[in-house]
Amino acid sequence: MKSIVILMFALIVNEVVFGQSTSLKISQDKRYIEDQDGQPFLWLGDTAWELFHKLNREEADHYLTKRAKQGFTVIQAVVLAEDDGLGKPNAYGEIPLIDLDPKKPNLKYFEHVDYIIEKAEKLGLYIALLPTWADKVPNNRPGIDPVIFNEKNASIYGEFLGKRYGKRNIIWILGGDRNIDNDTALGVWQAMAAGIKKEDQGRNLMSYHPAGENSSSSYREDWIDFNIYQSGHAHRYMPVYRFAEKDAEQFPRKPFIDAEPAYEDIPVRFWKYIDWESKEKVPVQILDKNNLLKAKSTHFKEGFFTDHDVRVHAYWNFLSGACGYTYGNNAVWQMFKKGGSFTIPCLTDWKEALNRPGAHDIKHLHKIFSIFPLGMFKADQSLILNTYGTDNTYISSALAKDLSFALIYLALGQAVKVDLHKLKGDKIFTFWYNPRIGKLSTPTLITQTGPFEFIPPSSGINNDWLLILTTSDLIQVP
Repeated sequence: MKSIVILMFALIVNEVVFGQSTSLKISQDKRYIEDQDGQPFLWLGDTAWELFHKLNREEADHYLTKRAKQGFTVIQAVVLAEDDGLGKPNAYGEIPLIDLDPKKPNLKYFEHVDYIIEKAEKLGLYIALLPTWADKVPNNRPGIDPVIFNEKNASIYGEFLGKRYGKRNIIWILGGDRNIDNDTALGVWQAMAAGIKKEDQGRNLMSYHPAGENSSSSYREDWIDFNIYQSGHAHRYMPVYRFAEKDAEQFPRKPFIDAEPAYEDIPVRFWKYIDWESKEKVPVQILDKNNLLKAKSTHFKEGFFTDHDVRVHAYWNFLSGACGYTYGNNAVWQMFKKGGSFTIPCLTDWKEALNRPGAHDIKHLHKIFSIFPLGMFKADQSLILNTYGTDNTYISSALAKDLSFALIYLALGQAVKVDLHKLKGDKIFTFWYNPRIGKLSTPTLITQTGPFEFIPPSSGINNDWLLILTTSDLIQVP
């Protein structure tokens, strides 16, 4: 344990470095993803849905390099994108398919996809690759593009992708913000999955991205190696732990990830305030000359998700058993450029959004869960003795499998009473980790066992804290 603590202090003061890429697999206990060396893989994703579609190579280099430095490990991007992905050309004037036919990929378009995937791999990043946004498969929520897939062409398209990218560091994600709501759609996704696996030969993991407040665990498909849920954007303090608890009880057991929680800077319940039938979508007077939302606009009456929401949902997910978390920013997912069109109005353009506070918080997440890898602990709410609610007062906790440490997240810096009997030994060393700046306090020694109340250094909105309790002699580490 002493070596872990030395690593702790080293990581607190140093930047996250680029890692080496390997193919991934499911751990033996089916609780997390691991690399070829059997080490837990920390999924810290970013939703860059329009990456292939809207950025040129210089822009893509800038984006990927920035995200790698910030501690991200996975980039989620779509080949046939949501925003008129079939009809609107990419940065080089290329559309992905000839005659809207999945059997006729435009290789010029895919050369750009090749470049981005290879660049990501050089930076130690994985691309979670969506073959298509799900509006192009039969569903009950039409998008801009037509439905173009059937079982036959889905299989052929899957084979094309599997052969082209099967040896790259890819994680396959079928779907795209749609549930599988009819047998025809199910047949298409099954055919696409089979086509990919035929050429990929099972090298890379696969999952499915559902609609908001749903999980892929509903489908129980053999080709789904790990489950994805989208906790969504309905309100602040989404009970993401409920999704985790539900997926943890599924059989057969599979790891699970919140691959689309609330995005930083996206309006809360944005769909209530957008006229999807209108060309403008929102009143033009709330936008400035760059098509950005004016600072004083109150059109979105429930406000916007913030970096605080990012941290809350991330820690609630991880300490509830999730093996990954995906960040998102409203401007980045759609790669919004000043003066351009938007799907949902933005506060900044995509480049400025790369430096939003929630994105920098990912680096701090990376640090703490590199120190305490996912395979070392599991969710355990029995540590918490005081009453906690199901909104902003919820307290999430996890206990080491060997009982040597506990992690407790306090969204509002609220006092917490902990059952110290749960940890082995009669000496407990207490650390406070500030998830906003990635700083660790000096340790405090507690020599009693049983119930003990901990008071964080500060409390209230934007005063969240991670309480770390350990049983090793950390006080002696220089």
